[in-house]
Amino acid sequence: MKIYNTLTRQKEDFQTVEPGKVGIYLCGPTVYKPSHIGHMVGPVIFDAVKRYLVYSGFQVTWVVNITDVDDKLIAEAARREMPVDQVAEEMTLDYLQNLAALHVDQIDQLPRATGHIDQIIEFTRQLIERGFAYEAEGDVFFDVAADGEYGKLSNRSSEDQQGSGGEAANRKRSPADFAIWKAARPDDPSWESPWGPGRPGWHIECSAMSRHSLGETFDIHGGGLDLLFPHHENEIAQSECCHGKPMARYWMHNGLMRTDSAGKVGGRGESEAAAEPVADAESKISRSQGAGGLAELIDRQGGERIRFFLLRTHYRSSIVFSEAGIEEAGTALDSFYRFFERFQRITGDDFYQLKTASCRTDGEIDQADDALLAEASQCRDRFLGWMDDDFNTAGATSELFELLRLLNRFIDENQLEDSQAREAAQLTSLARAASTLGELGHVLGLFLEKPASPGGDDAGVDKLVQLLIRLRDTCRENGDYAMADRIRDELAEQGISLEDRKGGTGWRFD
Repeated sequence: MKIYNTLTRQKEDFQTVEPGKVGIYLCGPTVYKPSHIGHMVGPVIFDAVKRYLVYSGFQVTWVVNITDVDDKLIAEAARREMPVDQVAEEMTLDYLQNLAALHVDQIDQLPRATGHIDQIIEFTRQLIERGFAYEAEGDVFFDVAADGEYGKLSNRSSEDQQGSGGEAANRKRSPADFAIWKAARPDDPSWESPWGPGRPGWHIECSAMSRHSLGETFDIHGGGLDLLFPHHENEIAQSECCHGKPMARYWMHNGLMRTDSAGKVGGRGESEAAAEPVADAESKISRSQGAGGLAELIDRQGGERIRFFLLRTHYRSSIVFSEAGIEEAGTALDSFYRFFERFQRITGDDFYQLKTASCRTDGEIDQADDALLAEASQCRDRFLGWMDDDFNTAGATSELFELLRLLNRFIDENQLEDSQAREAAQLTSLARAASTLGELGHVLGLFLEKPASPGGDDAGVDKLVQLLIRLRDTCRENGDYAMADRIRDELAEQGISLEDRKGGTGWRFD
C-alpha cells in the first residue's frame, strides 16, 4: 500500500507508527454557517480510506475536529444576536446530519475546541518554555524565526510567509509570527489563562486535539488543499517544535471543489492520473459562489448519489461541481440499482441482504473452472490494486462498472431471466459474483441500504402502477396500441419507466 505524502511530494510505502494500528486526523469545519457540499469532500474521502484500511486488517482511529470558537463564529453569533455556543451547536447538528445522509459513519472522535481549553493552554505553556513562543500584552505568538524548518510543508520562502499581522502587528516580533492565544476582547468568549483571559488561535486547537486523541506522532493528517498553508504549516511548526519529533508520517490533501461543467461518469479516464497537490485556493467552491443548501441538495439527489459523485474522482484532483454532474452520477448508479432488481427477480434474493466479506482475505474467490468467477476475481484484484495505490477511488469505481457488465452479460448469455432456462450452478455463480460486487461497494461506502424512492409510499405506488400495467396489457390485447403507448408515455413523464420482459412488465422510478 502506497500513499502520496504532500510533505515529500512523492508516493511512499505505508508504514504505521504502531504495527497494525492507524491514527487519522482530519481537519473539520468551523461551525458558523450551514454546511455546503465542499465540506463533505474530505469526510467522504476519509470515510472510504478508513473503510479500506479496516477491510485490509488495520485497527483505525479516525478523529475529525469541530472548531466551535473562531472570529467568524463570533461575528455570526453577533449578527444573529445569539450566544456563540448556541450557533455552534445548531451548525454542528447540521454538519452531522449531512454526514449521516452521505453514509459517513466511520468517525471515532469529534473533539470540540472548547472542550480542550486546558490542553491548549498547556501546549502553549510548553512552547513558551521551550523558546518557540512569546507573550505580548495578553497575546501569545509563535516565533517563526525560532523554527529553522518552518515552510517545509508548503515550500514557501520567508517572503511568502509574511503577513499583515492585523490588529496585533505592533506586538509581534515579525509579521510572519502567528497567534497561539488571543487576549480577550469585550463580549467575546474567553477563558482564564496564565497570560490573562483569552481564547485559542485556530492552529493550536488542532495541534492540541490531535495530540490528545492520537499522540505526539500519528499516521495520517488530512485536509483540503486550501489548509496546506497556513493552517497545516503552522500545526507542524507548533507540534514538532514542542515535541521534537514528526507530527504525522503522511500528509494527505484532497483537491478542492470547483464550479464548472462535469465530466463523464463511469469511465477510466479520471482514474489514470491525479493532479499534483498545487491549486489556487481562491478557486475553491464556497458559499459566495452559491454553494449553500446542502440539506436541500441531499433531499433532491439523495446521499448515495452525492457520495458516488465525490468518489468518482481521485482525491488529489479537483472535483468539478454541478448539479448536472450529480444527476449523471445518479444515472450511473441507476445501472447498479437495475441490476439489483434483476438479481432479485432471478434468484429471489435481496441483493442488500447478501452475505459479503468484511475483510480482504475473506473475499478471495474460489474460481474452480468458473469463467464468471475468474473474471470477477480479476476485477476484484484490480480494484484492490487501485485502492492500494494512494486510495484511488476513481480507478476502483471503474472496476465496479466492469464487474456490473460481467454480471449482466452472464445473465443475458445464459438467459437467466427465463425461469425455464436457469440451472442451479449458474445461479450459484451469479450469487457469488454479486456478493463480490456488494463487498467492493461496501469498501467505498456504497450499496449499504436501498435508496429511498422519490415516490414516497412504494406499496401504494406499486398498486396504482400495476393497475395501469394491466390496463395497458388489455389495450395491447385488443389492438389499441395508441392507448397502450399513451399509458407508457404518461407514466414516463411522471418519472416511472416500464420494462417489458419475459414473464411480464415491471416498472421502476427513473
